[in-house]
Amino acid sequence: MKTKYIDLISQTYDFPQEEFTLNDANLEFHGIDLMGLVEKYGAPLKFTYLPKISENIQRAKKWFGNAIAEQNYNGNYNYCYCTKSSHFKHVLNTALENDIHIETSSAFDIDIVENLKAEGKVTDKTYVICNGFKRDQYIQNIGRLINSGHKNCIPIIDNYEEIGLLSEAIKGKFRVGIRIASEEEPKFEFYTSRLGIGYKNIVPFYERQIKDNKKVELKMLHFFINTGIRDTAYYWNELLKCLTVYTRLKKICPTLDSLNIGGGFPIKNSLAFEYDYEYMIDEIVNQINVTCADAEVDVPNIFTEFGSFTVGESGGAIYEILYQKQQNDREKWNMINSSFITTLPDTWAISKRFIMLAVNRWNDEYERILLGGLTCDSDDYYNSEQHMNAIYLPKFRKEKPLYIGFFNTGAYQETIGGFGGLQHCLIPSPKHILINKDSDGNITTELFSPQQTSKQLLNILGYEH
Repeated sequence: MKTKYIDLISQTYDFPQEEFTLNDANLEFHGIDLMGLVEKYGAPLKFTYLPKISENIQRAKKWFGNAIAEQNYNGNYNYCYCTKSSHFKHVLNTALENDIHIETSSAFDIDIVENLKAEGKVTDKTYVICNGFKRDQYIQNIGRLINSGHKNCIPIIDNYEEIGLLSEAIKGKFRVGIRIASEEEPKFEFYTSRLGIGYKNIVPFYERQIKDNKKVELKMLHFFINTGIRDTAYYWNELLKCLTVYTRLKKICPTLDSLNIGGGFPIKNSLAFEYDYEYMIDEIVNQINVTCADAEVDVPNIFTEFGSFTVGESGGAIYEILYQKQQNDREKWNMINSSFITTLPDTWAISKRFIMLAVNRWNDEYERILLGGLTCDSDDYYNSEQHMNAIYLPKFRKEKPLYIGFFNTGAYQETIGGFGGLQHCLIPSPKHILINKDSDGNITTELFSPQQTSKQLLNILGYEH
């Protein structure tokens, strides 16, 4: 009878996988000895595996390049990184090593861009696509960047007032994009995105505010679907509506030469994850090609703004199981030595799934459990509603420490969790490790930030100065 944890995983999934392998009874992630990390740094800990960022960028660039070549598409492709997914310098530095561009969403993003420019990481050739609802500080920062000579800064117009506000802040001519307010899926609580301008209003808006405005040039149409790029009738229908607007605009606006299809590539959230990236890219390029040919207009240059796809699969978290609570005859709670609300806020905020696996003891018998965090909040847990299947782990043994890992957590969790700030129930943020490869391909690690201390939290609360 096969009752070991390794038997369960092998029977349930195709295992091992590209990034997940075993060394004896311990899990390795991209060849990283996770138990070695625990022994060196302790747990809980979070880590960022930087090479995965470059790997995913290069994969997407290759896929788009192949599709463009195979379909004789007469436009180019520009990969932008959506900074709100993770603003950390180590992430931006790594991403920018791959000849990419940047998409921003708020005023302080521009300060980051200027910092990167001062270090030579960003140049005047780098596109800075400015999304979001823009008010005073964001407008002024965009103006400062363009006035300094960064002509490839493209503000994406989100509402009818922004042309006027930008014109006051920017000296001379500047280029803009217009964001389409896409219609949401029927299951949504509202019909149309709050972001951008409605399909039927875009051409009239262009004719009213941009066409005869000698200071403003329309370069880009921006399209994004909240539920991401997926092979559904809804997505293809919205893309076709977007392309219809593009071809109408192109016929009256010669400067329009770019279509930004936003972000939305999913990342792996289970060992059973399947998604045909190459098919989706090939079909998107084909749809644009065919629609523009039918309308007899030139195809646009394609921009994307991948955030989670860029950085999500680089991140992970490791916890120790502190204790097991038998609450009734069926439910066993394994208590981790941290908090899901603190370290993986999307697990409770939007019931997001992450890959969860035991780090050690794969040759031990398994049991079905629930996972609980340290806070006294009833929502601080992770169970089968978030997980693809019921949660099974090696049986709890007080004398045999058990460690678990959550993987592909690199997008949004630090910013939503308030990195470096107050945490729910004052559970401290864990230490954060950066993992890289040296010139010889050897794994290197460094401590990016230690675990929060009580003094840091008390300073924020005003108890110590």
